[in-house]
Amino acid sequence: MTFYFAGIRSFPKLWKSNSYLGLSSSHSYLSLFLKDCYGIRNQEKWFSVKTMSAQNTKAMNLLIAKARCVRKLDEGSNKQVSADSSHMFAAGAAKKRSQMNPSSKTPVLPPVKNMIQLPTKPLNSEEWDKLKEEFKEKANFENWIILQMVKCHSSLDVAKSVLAWVAAKNNGIVGYDLLVKYLYLCVFHKQTSEVIDVYEIMKARYKRLESGAYTLLMRGLIYTDRWREALLLLEDLKKVMIPSKKNYDDCIQGALFHQDVNVAWNLYQELLNHDIVPMLETLKAFFDFGKDMKDDQYSNKLHNILLYLRNNQLYPGESFAHSIKTWFESIPGEQWKGQFTTIQQSGQCLGCGKTVESIHLSSEEYEFLKEKIMRDVIDGGDQYKKTTPQLLNVVSHLAKQNLQVLVLGRKHMLTQNSRWRRVEMEKMQKQASFFFADNISEDDPFLLYATLHSGNHCKFITKDLMRDHRACLPDAKTQRLFFKWQQGHQLAIVSKHPGAKITFQHILSYDTVVQTTGDSWHIPYDDNLVERYSYEVPTKWLCLHRKT
Repeated sequence: MTFYFAGIRSFPKLWKSNSYLGLSSSHSYLSLFLKDCYGIRNQEKWFSVKTMSAQNTKAMNLLIAKARCVRKLDEGSNKQVSADSSHMFAAGAAKKRSQMNPSSKTPVLPPVKNMIQLPTKPLNSEEWDKLKEEFKEKANFENWIILQMVKCHSSLDVAKSVLAWVAAKNNGIVGYDLLVKYLYLCVFHKQTSEVIDVYEIMKARYKRLESGAYTLLMRGLIYTDRWREALLLLEDLKKVMIPSKKNYDDCIQGALFHQDVNVAWNLYQELLNHDIVPMLETLKAFFDFGKDMKDDQYSNKLHNILLYLRNNQLYPGESFAHSIKTWFESIPGEQWKGQFTTIQQSGQCLGCGKTVESIHLSSEEYEFLKEKIMRDVIDGGDQYKKTTPQLLNVVSHLAKQNLQVLVLGRKHMLTQNSRWRRVEMEKMQKQASFFFADNISEDDPFLLYATLHSGNHCKFITKDLMRDHRACLPDAKTQRLFFKWQQGHQLAIVSKHPGAKITFQHILSYDTVVQTTGDSWHIPYDDNLVERYSYEVPTKWLCLHRKT
């Protein structure tokens, strides 16, 4: 279900009610659109009213009591508060919602078989033979036991005794799969001499390796004197595939560790040329390397990394944020000062007092986004379905505020067999106007069409996070604009339990992206203690300003 607050000049085709027919483009009025999304496969109902169990009622009452207590404290204080997690896109909000509605299903554990205690010390051949006899699937014992060692990160000496046992039975030959798994343990335990030994064996025996072996060898070699051979392995891998972001990260980290910054930047640019999003650890390494460095060219490249984070709506983790702060404060002669803070609902930084960028799109951005949505989502046949909610309480609540309401629904709502009661439908039709799409049609395009053509001031209410719509957009710029528009216009209902007063989460007034004014930077970052979903934004910020 989706509501729209909108200043509409003319939208006659969508209005079902006669009270709006015949309005010319000179008329303007505040309207609220509601959308019913039809679908029977997903049983989740956004605004359905359900009888709560005693346990849930008790928990909810406790939460309400706490909320009232907090509200009283806030009312008695003159301090301004930060936005924190009070909007639906705040980091951790989805986790809290899931905890409020825990799944009733008990996870089914897979059956346990072939339970053998892994050795904690090296075994000889006789001992391995005896252990194999206890294993039910004897033909797979060698692979199975080394795999368990990989999962448990067993001692390298124990794993080596497996390889010695296998080699003794096979004329000194150890198979490729066993070598790769042993190589993994060598890399994990940072046993570089063992990594090099395995590398020499594989180089002599195999002309080509699969990507997993290349990855392990590169990771194992980067901190050794033979680190440049990791770059040769990267070149070999490029002959058959585009290396992964982790492959590039390993080689860049190795180049920086060995002070070859030019190689590191060249690899970074190569990674971007492949349209690969770099690992945040890669970007952090460049900031760590640049500490105390007075080099304008290097500084410009780090600034470009920050702009890359902005343009791709990426957020550093807490450790990365500390590295950024440390680098700025270490630049000789520039007197940067950083602090970790939050942003108030008004958009003002609690650290420096400056106001960060508005969430609202410019007229040019809005027109650009509207055209892209029409072409790539609506005309492109984007498919996205949700469930049918009950609307009466919400419609009544909004109508009492003298808001004009449009409900976008399906024709099935009018049938006698519909779970929409006729009495409720009649009450709603007295308070709102309706547009009913065909049952087989998709109603999300109507939702987007109504919203975008109602103007940039239009707001809507829905639990639909529109991730599929966003994914249909062709490039990162358009996806970012869509998400920015969504955050600035989408409301969500807070109170959904029976008898509760309907309240809404506030809409963000500021944009949660890396931003700069030249003498200041504001960088949103992920709190280590908060689980943030991909459609959420951080609530913690790094504020940096230069003393003048």
